[in-house]
Amino acid sequence: MVYKAIGLMSGSSLDGLDVVFAHYHDQAGQWNVEIKASSCYDYSPEWKKRLQYATQLSARDYCLLHAAYGHFLGECVNRFIEEKNIYLQADLIASHGHTVFHSPGQGMTAQLGDGASIAAEAGMAVISDLRSIDVALGGEGAPIVPLGEQLLFPEYEIFLNIGGIANISCHKENRVIAFDVCPANRVLNELSAMMNKPFDENGMLAKAGVINKELLHELNTLDYYSRKYPKSLSNDFGIGIILPIINKYSIPVQDKLRTYTEHVAVQIRYSLERLMPYGWHAQKQHDKLLATGGGSFNGFLIGSMQQQLEPLDIEVIVPDEQIVKYKEALIIGLLGVLRWRENKTSLASVTGARRDSIGGALWMGQDP
Repeated sequence: MVYKAIGLMSGSSLDGLDVVFAHYHDQAGQWNVEIKASSCYDYSPEWKKRLQYATQLSARDYCLLHAAYGHFLGECVNRFIEEKNIYLQADLIASHGHTVFHSPGQGMTAQLGDGASIAAEAGMAVISDLRSIDVALGGEGAPIVPLGEQLLFPEYEIFLNIGGIANISCHKENRVIAFDVCPANRVLNELSAMMNKPFDENGMLAKAGVINKELLHELNTLDYYSRKYPKSLSNDFGIGIILPIINKYSIPVQDKLRTYTEHVAVQIRYSLERLMPYGWHAQKQHDKLLATGGGSFNGFLIGSMQQQLEPLDIEVIVPDEQIVKYKEALIIGLLGVLRWRENKTSLASVTGARRDSIGGALWMGQDP
C-alpha cells in the first residue's frame, strides 16, 4: 500500500517551515519512503517575531494567532503544491505545528497552527495536534519522532536530531528510549546574532573561541541533566534559563559559542553513557549514530561530538542533505499516515505515558 502525504515541521530554532511530499510504502509492516519534493520556507521577520513572543499574548490573542498561523501553513502548502507541480497528488497533510507551551508535568502542551484552518485553506485532509493525547495519558509528549525512525531507518540504533533542541533516541530489540538532551541551535543562533550573524556557519565563530571552564561547569550541572528519562524540554529553557547564565560571563561571544558547542557535545556523550547500564550501548560495541537537523551542518559541532564519542566507539554519520534537512518533516508525514490508518503514533516507553497511543486530530478539508 502506498500513502502520499505532505509533512510540515516548524522547529524551535525559528529558521523556517520544512515541507516534504513523500510516498510511504507499507509492505507487510515493512516501510519504505520516497521523497518526491521538499522545501524550507523562511519566516518573515514579522512571523518570526509573532512566533517568538507568542507566550506573552493574552488567551484571546493567542487563539487568533493559532487560527492565523493555521491559514499561513495552508497557504504555504498551496504555494508548495504550485511550485512543485504536484496538484491532486497528496492524500493528506500532517502538521506538527509550532510548539509554544510545553508543560507535560501539568498535563498540557500547545502547538500553534489550527488544523481546521489548514484544511480550509488547502482543501484536503489534515492531521494536527499530534502530542496532546500522549500528554493526557501522563506522558512527556516528546520526543515525537522515535516510532518513525524505527520504521523508516531500521539500520540505525542511535538517532540524534540537532535542531532548536537536541534530542536523542536509542532503539534496540524493539525497545526505544528517547528524550530531549539540551537546547542546541536555539541558543547557538541567539549567540551568533550578537555578532550580526543568523547562525554560526560551519561553527567557524565557535572554532575561533576558547572554552570557559567555569561557564561549562555551571551549564553541565543544571538540574535537568541529572533527571532520568522520560524527560523533555520546553522552548523557553534555552532562552529563559541557559542564555541568561551564559550572558553573566563577560567573555567574547566566540568564547560563549565555543563553550556552548562543547556543552552540547558533552551532554550528548553523557546521555549515551547513562544508557549503557540499560543495554543500549556497551564498550567495544561499534554503533552508528545518525545525526540530522540543522546542527548537522555545523562541522565544528559534529567534530566536537565525534571527539567526545570516540571513547564509546560510536561513529557519527551525517546522511545526505535532504534527510538532514527534512527527516523530522518526513516523519511527521508518516505519523499522519499512521493516524489515518488508526495505528499507534506514540510509544509509552519513550514518553512515560500509561500506554501507547494514536495521536492527532483529523480535519476533513474536502467538499463533502
